Amino acid sequence: MANEVPAKTHGVGVFLELRRRLQSGLLIVGKDVAQTPADVAITSGDSSLHIRTPRGVLYLTLPAGVTFEQGSCIPTPAGESCGEELHFRLRISVERSTDEDSSASMMKMLRAKKAYCFYCQGCMTRLLEDRVFKRVLPLPNGNWNAIVDDWCCHPDPFANKKLLPRAEDCLMGDSFVLLARDGSCEQTLTEEVSPVGTEDSQDPKKPCRRLALISCASCASVLGEAVAPETLKLYVTQVVVEPAVGDRKPEASLNRSLFVERTVAVRLLELSNSLSTYHFSVQTPDGKAFLLLWLLNSDSIIASVPETRVGTESSNGSPALHSPSPRATRALKLLYIACSDTGIQQRDTVTSWEVSVIGHPVVLPLKVCEELLQVMDDSNSTLPASMRCMRSYEVAYLRL
Repeated sequence: MANEVPAKTHGVGVFLELRRRLQSGLLIVGKDVAQTPADVAITSGDSSLHIRTPRGVLYLTLPAGVTFEQGSCIPTPAGESCGEELHFRLRISVERSTDEDSSASMMKMLRAKKAYCFYCQGCMTRLLEDRVFKRVLPLPNGNWNAIVDDWCCHPDPFANKKLLPRAEDCLMGDSFVLLARDGSCEQTLTEEVSPVGTEDSQDPKKPCRRLALISCASCASVLGEAVAPETLKLYVTQVVVEPAVGDRKPEASLNRSLFVERTVAVRLLELSNSLSTYHFSVQTPDGKAFLLLWLLNSDSIIASVPETRVGTESSNGSPALHSPSPRATRALKLLYIACSDTGIQQRDTVTSWEVSVIGHPVVLPLKVCEELLQVMDDSNSTLPASMRCMRSYEVAYLRL
């Protein structure tokens, strides 16, 4: 896949990455926009960055509390990309802001003794009404079975046993919640048994594993699985959870790819902080690795403006009224490899991860894994050529 990157990318006009912790940034301007460093001038506005080029002024809106230090922007070598890109280093000032930690997943929101409604993310149909949990508990680490022998001095007491919720429990995994069924499920959810994976070609007698898939009765989107007759497993990428407050209806659902991007990004950040890990193996429900992720940093603020959009704003000192200014947003910076990649370097890296077992497993439905890979590829395609790859990995940003 890494060899195919140039075919799927488009011209990058301006790319900006700021680092909150380092209070510095990298600005890349394509030579289709400006030919020399002298053609580029950077100034600071009210919560914005003004980038002046021969095409006019590009206004980038910055997050609250982030400001550019006037006069700090200096040209730097662009290395092998000097024929296509201009690189600049700059300094920023960052005020401590509550917005930095405002993103939180469903796992952080759920509390005991409070009422919640669960909605299908695809069509926003209400799936479960006014669920009040007496207990909201985290499940053990995703690979806890592998180290259970280190806990016990006698045979594994958990062998062949599932950890299931009681009637008013909510058990939280890394990428899903386990809930007990109730009467409302019969009208809003459907169940269908489906094979997972294919038969092993080296062991044709080995049967396919089967899952009881749970879907939305309104739009047929797969939401999770029935892990036991009275237990639902709902993935965080498939449902929206909101406090039950009167007859208030939820806001319109986010664009699907944006929802997947933000949900996965927030969850990866939470797992990284709680487990002190930066390597993740995104797996399908049959335990097959689909995507390897390496979290490089979580303090990035990025903006990428295509070459075709640079110069579309008016240059009289204010943005065009009909076109909102591009906005720099918080994001995770990741390296990634699709396990299906056939490149020699990529296959060696995947094998190394598998042998060393260094990726924390994050289980998602196959379709969601494919959606996440598409989000990563789309992000990669918006990056300057000099930033798309790092050794055998591709680079992507997931917005928070």
